[in-house]
Amino acid sequence: MKNSLTLTAIICSLSMSSQTSQQKSSIKYPETKKIDHIDNYFDNKVNDPYRWLEDDRSAETEKWVKAQNEVTYGYLDKIPYRNAIKERMEKLWNYEKIGSPFKEGEFTYYYKNNGLQNQSVLYRKDKNGKEEVFLDPNTFSKDGTTSLGGVDFSRDGSKVAYAISEGGSDWRKVIIMDAMSKKILEDTIVDVKFSGVSWRGNEGFYYSSYDKPKGSELSAKTDQHKLYYHKLGTSQKDDKVIFGADQKRRYVGGNVTDDDNYLIITAANSTYGNELYIKDLTQENNPIITIVDNFKNSSYIIENEGTKLFIVTDLDAPNKKVVTVDLSNPKQENWKEFIPETENVLSPTTGGGYFFANYMKDAVSLIKQYDYSGKLVREISLPGIGTASGFGGKKEEKTLYYSFTNYITPGTIYSFEPNGGKSDIYQKPKVDFNSEDYESKQVFYTSKDGTKVPMIITHKKGLKLDGKNPTILYGYGGFNISLTPSFSIANAVWLENGGVYAVPNLRGGGEYGKKWHVAGTKMQKQNVFDDFIAAAEYLTKSKYTSKDFLAIKGGSNGGLLVGATMTQRPDLIKVALPAVGVMDMLRYHTFTAGAGWAYDYGTAEDSKEMFEYLKGYSPVHNVKKGVQYPATMVTTGDHDDRVVPAHSFKFAAELQEKQSGSNPALIRIDINAGHGAGKSVSATIQENVDMQAFTFYNMGIKQLPSSKKIDKTKRPKL
Repeated sequence: MKNSLTLTAIICSLSMSSQTSQQKSSIKYPETKKIDHIDNYFDNKVNDPYRWLEDDRSAETEKWVKAQNEVTYGYLDKIPYRNAIKERMEKLWNYEKIGSPFKEGEFTYYYKNNGLQNQSVLYRKDKNGKEEVFLDPNTFSKDGTTSLGGVDFSRDGSKVAYAISEGGSDWRKVIIMDAMSKKILEDTIVDVKFSGVSWRGNEGFYYSSYDKPKGSELSAKTDQHKLYYHKLGTSQKDDKVIFGADQKRRYVGGNVTDDDNYLIITAANSTYGNELYIKDLTQENNPIITIVDNFKNSSYIIENEGTKLFIVTDLDAPNKKVVTVDLSNPKQENWKEFIPETENVLSPTTGGGYFFANYMKDAVSLIKQYDYSGKLVREISLPGIGTASGFGGKKEEKTLYYSFTNYITPGTIYSFEPNGGKSDIYQKPKVDFNSEDYESKQVFYTSKDGTKVPMIITHKKGLKLDGKNPTILYGYGGFNISLTPSFSIANAVWLENGGVYAVPNLRGGGEYGKKWHVAGTKMQKQNVFDDFIAAAEYLTKSKYTSKDFLAIKGGSNGGLLVGATMTQRPDLIKVALPAVGVMDMLRYHTFTAGAGWAYDYGTAEDSKEMFEYLKGYSPVHNVKKGVQYPATMVTTGDHDDRVVPAHSFKFAAELQEKQSGSNPALIRIDINAGHGAGKSVSATIQENVDMQAFTFYNMGIKQLPSSKKIDKTKRPKL
């Protein structure tokens, strides 16, 4: 079989080292004007010369975006093996993907993508197995930039609310449809943000939103979230505010219990810690009852049996536990332990009449099954070491489903019989990737302050530890989010070409519970960067790679991680790939939902000490003139209303002005795209292709190997 990465004929006549030097040095960046703008923090004046780029809808900024993209794509177009990488990635990506099925009313629903469809399609089967398309997001727009943001069925499955996102925006439009006839009802709800839909019978539903800023919705702050009830057949303007009119909260959510008897309300001002309330719906004027009245801990209701509530909490349990609460006496001193805290972090689900405790042990899954009395039924045998997710469903379900994956195993769906414990393969993808040729291993390295940090390193078997392997170090380290093993087609292409892929579980994440998270927040945020730097040093010292073959990559909070690391230790890495990053730490909280991240970051107005700490690592404020930074390609979307693109715009402008030496400082801006959710398959592939081509090229790689025709240990030619 001819392999698309056989590039000898294209490249062998090139002298890559001279071409690379010549191309880099000839980059002419668009002019980015500087203005006089000074902010004052505790009598400290801070210049913000690129403040004008915060107006991402202005004609001047749009012109700058277009000019930057012309330079970036002009650079990428000259990389000789870029198209070959794309051919291989599209070939690998082109396999049928089917999601876990779920039952709603008389039908079984599931998502399916035939291979390269821009958006996955929602199908359903009736009791006779007849299949039909239920919702096809590919019909929402010609370019695939309008996506399905969520689907919520009424309890009996007769009605459905589905959310549409345009251009990757967090603002959604919710359309109501009769699920039987697929007829659209006249109950469309607009301007919904950070919310699902929870039905109360078939008569109406609860949803949350903000008062939408007019004319600046992509960047303006959204601080007061409100929970509404919409009764079918009425106008949205008549929707009743249930919670949030008087209580100013940044995030409010409402969910109706499966028995339709209770409305559960969560309220928070940041991404960690929440209040918890419940309202009895059996009588119209019942009051809202307080379960938790502060933001010190995270607690949520996972299930109820009448007035008995099952609550997942980290109160006095940093790794979480499940407790039971009687609604007649819900004070915390009366909470009773149901599933105790262990040394491993707990994330439980319910389904089939059981509780499933998904424990995370050193960033991999361990699953235990409990009955409703709290008795351990069994530990579930998993297919291997990796990430298992699912085991959720209605109480009456006889079959549940879960997925299993790791860095070299494509996601496989298994059916599970909760009563007998039998597990079978339900859907195994057919991917043109031989997992047997690769291996992952977990190591524990020591960070700057002596903390042991886990990292999983994946590569071809038989890898030579000589410091010459192209390596991507990927990280996040924030918001209690855990990085667990998962398969990626883009990473598979990287591995096929002799690359190493390493993922450390940094502090700030959730891999070891609340303490691990807190250790990477506010005045301890530097721990996250130190952990990442130590991971790079470990890879270099262990001869997996060296500074000339090491790339760092991360998105969102991970983009901040990359920006901070490359400005603190530019000597350590060759390529930096910060995506949709939080780069201006003095102003992040002034945009959209940014103020909600203050639990992790703190703000420049909190105190002089906090201001100085933030300014000390803020990527935008730490690019220094005359320093040779790694070859950098910043990526963002022009419609990102989560982490506004001004962060990336400013950082790229600073790099282009101050970068010393010949390493490129480019910015790649997706048009009509947001933070990443709902991005089309074609756009996702192209972005990954461009990042890999840029990385290999700036490592001086002349030729990429054909993984089908060579020794499995072979790597790219230098």
